[in-house]
Amino acid sequence: MGLIRKCLLFSTKTNVLSILVLLSLSSCLEAQLKIGYYMQSCPMVEYVIKDAVRQAFFQNRGVAAGLVRLHFHDCFVRGCDGSVLLDSTPGNTAEKDSPANNPSLRGFEVIDNAKTRLEYMCPGVVSCADITAYAARDSVEMTGGMGYDVEAGRKDGRVSIASDTNTNLPSPSADVNSLTTLFATKGFTQAEMVILSGAHTIGRAHCPTFGQRLYAFNAQTTQDPSIDPSYASQLKSICPAGMNAGANIVVPMDPVSPTISDTAYYRNILANRGLFTSDQTLISDSGTASLVTQYARNPFLWGRDFANAMVKMGRIDVLTGDQGEIRSNCWVIN
Repeated sequence: MGLIRKCLLFSTKTNVLSILVLLSLSSCLEAQLKIGYYMQSCPMVEYVIKDAVRQAFFQNRGVAAGLVRLHFHDCFVRGCDGSVLLDSTPGNTAEKDSPANNPSLRGFEVIDNAKTRLEYMCPGVVSCADITAYAARDSVEMTGGMGYDVEAGRKDGRVSIASDTNTNLPSPSADVNSLTTLFATKGFTQAEMVILSGAHTIGRAHCPTFGQRLYAFNAQTTQDPSIDPSYASQLKSICPAGMNAGANIVVPMDPVSPTISDTAYYRNILANRGLFTSDQTLISDSGTASLVTQYARNPFLWGRDFANAMVKMGRIDVLTGDQGEIRSNCWVIN
C-alpha cells in the first residue's frame, strides 16, 4: 500500500479534531517522493551520480543496461528500497545472491562509487535506493533514451531475502499471461508491461537463460518453433548444448544495437528474434502484439512511454519519512 493511501486511511479512521487530521495528512504528504528532494540538503547529488555513471559507461558501455536492471530488480522485490544492494550475511542469503541476480546483475560498483563521494559531501543524507533510481535514469539517457525527472526521498530497507526474487521477478521463460499477472501485482497495466520489457533493447544474457529454446524446448521438438531458424543457428554457434552449458558466455539481448536504447527490440520480436520466451511471447496475444508493432514503428512514442513507466516503477512500495534508514554503506545496514 502506498504512503498516500496509508495517510488517507489514517485520516479517515482517526476520531480527532479535523485540524489534527489535516496536520497529520499534511505531514504524510510532505514525506512523499518529489523532484528536487535534495535541492537544499545535497544540491550536487544528481551531478555526482551522473559523473559516476558516465565514468563507468566510458569504460564499459554495457554497465548502463546493468544499472537499469539493478533498479528494476530492486523495485520489484520489496519495493524501491535498495534491498538488492545488501550483501548476504552468515544467517541469510540476500537478493543479490539469488539465481535470478547472481552472476547476471551488475553495476554495484557504480552505486558504491557514487555513495562514497556523496557520503563525503553530504554524510547521512542520500539513500542508496535514490542513487540506484538516479543511476538508472542516467543510463537510459547515456544510451540514447529519453530523459526524465527522478522523484527522490526513498529510504533504504533493512531486509533482503534471496527467496523473495522467486515470485517477484519475471522468468525468461514466462508467457504473456504470467507476465501480465506479475506486472499487475506491481500496479502496472499490460501495456506498461510491454513498455518496460523494452528495456531489453540494451544488455546481455547468459546462455543458460535461453538455452532450452535451442536444445530442449519440449518433448516434441528440441528447438522452439517460434524462433527464427537463422537466429537460432547464430545462437547455437555461441552457446553450447547441455544443462548450464556456457554459463559464462553472454550474448546481446538485442543483436542489432545492443548498447542503444531504441526500438530494435520490438522489430526483433516481429522478426521472431526475441531472445527469451518472455520477449517472443509478446506477439502471441493480439493486444500486446499491437503494441509491439506500434512501438517498432514509433521510437519517440516508446521513449516517452518508457520514461513515464520508469517514473511509475520508481514509486513501488517506497519507504519514506521515518521508515527505513539512510545507509552509510549500500551493502550493509547501519
